[in-house]
Amino acid sequence: MVGHLRSGEVSIPAAGGVLGGELHLPEGGNAVVLFAHGSGSSRFSPRNRYVAGELRKLGLGTLLMDLLREEEAESRRKVFDIELLASRLLEARRWLDGVAARALRVGYFGASTGAAAALVAAATEPERSHAVVSRGGRPDLAAPWLPRVRAPTLLIVGENDSPVLEWNEEALRLLQSEKKLIVVPGATHLFEEPGTLEQAAAHAGRWFERHLLELTGSRTDSHEAHSA
Repeated sequence: MVGHLRSGEVSIPAAGGVLGGELHLPEGGNAVVLFAHGSGSSRFSPRNRYVAGELRKLGLGTLLMDLLREEEAESRRKVFDIELLASRLLEARRWLDGVAARALRVGYFGASTGAAAALVAAATEPERSHAVVSRGGRPDLAAPWLPRVRAPTLLIVGENDSPVLEWNEEALRLLQSEKKLIVVPGATHLFEEPGTLEQAAAHAGRWFERHLLELTGSRTDSHEAHSA
């Protein structure tokens, strides 16, 4: 429960209107992952919804939301306006602050352009950003902000997703926080190949579980790219 709101469909105030969202928080939970979808998608993205379901099994809260209103989503300029998309994520995070019964540790899960927005949001408010996961993301679109990200960041990319893989390898070099790159064998950009989305969700779950749920114990920095 979030304040007096129950998990389910929510309306999130944003500049000039509201954004649709779907919030799920386990009773007593203190960690939530905000999802940022890619261009041409929405909070109903089946891939993000699958990942969100897997995260909830671990006890994490999730907020799937539209980053643009319906009329805005028709503008290609706004679809690729990373700073605008990041500002919407931050508005959603602040909205959660206002209605939550307790302080929440916040993570961001971004896909494609949504990953760039998640990284910009994390760089903008580092003290309120505790973990970031990018799936098939475009961190290159957030390149100027990457050195300012302090949240532990996991980049998940398909082995056959070129040139996105190269862009993520460069982003790994720019990030100064705890970081890791996982390359999923046989996967392309949308992780449509059998078993590849399941692998991505499992990697994301372990990352968030470690950095959002395991609040005790030492944290070791990882500055190398890994394949899995």
